[in-house]
Amino acid sequence: MLRSLALATAIAFSGVIAAPVFAQDAAQAPAAGQSPVQVAQSIVDQLGNAIDGHQAELKKDQEKLISVIDDVFLPHFDIDYASILVLGQHAREASPQQRERFAKAFYNSITHRYAEGLVNYTRGRVKVLPFSGDLNDKRTVVRTQVVLDDGKTVAVDYAFRKSRTGDWKAYDVIIEGISYVTNYRNQVDAEIRKVGLDKLITNLETQGSKALETLEKDSKATQ
Repeated sequence: MLRSLALATAIAFSGVIAAPVFAQDAAQAPAAGQSPVQVAQSIVDQLGNAIDGHQAELKKDQEKLISVIDDVFLPHFDIDYASILVLGQHAREASPQQRERFAKAFYNSITHRYAEGLVNYTRGRVKVLPFSGDLNDKRTVVRTQVVLDDGKTVAVDYAFRKSRTGDWKAYDVIIEGISYVTNYRNQVDAEIRKVGLDKLITNLETQGSKALETLEKDSKATQ
């Protein structure tokens, strides 16, 4: 059960907030005019093609697995906007350089924190549910279900917003009603108040996923 929940979390995190901030190659740009459901389904299909049958190889080569995440997910997510949401009120206080450093360090850490869980991904694990939103809206939600080992399902919803170019990009993930952008925003806020933004960024840059584990442990300890 824990292994399956880890898979659901890995898929969700890798999809929304696990990609580092790099310039997108033109060949990787999202297809113009895709609906949010089409974007989600495209990710599911590409992930199946990239991982299914290659689990043993990817398990031995995490950097190659991370490159899969970059190739499949990165073009479809608004990383800059998600970064601002995670920083919360501190985004207004941060310089452009601090925001850029934070985004790269935080999302690289997230990638390494959850990449291994994707090794357990197999085709058919994720079902994209029919869309019932209004595509004229600037924001909407795509609902998916991740199938666990015991056959039960976990609800994983993706929040989308329409970019200035008209493309739909995801910026948050909600697993069983819990927004992970909000969750990490609370943890980041507490850490910034404790050690300051520069120190947090340095910790993320030097410690990577271990710094995230510390944030999570400190958060649980104060609950």
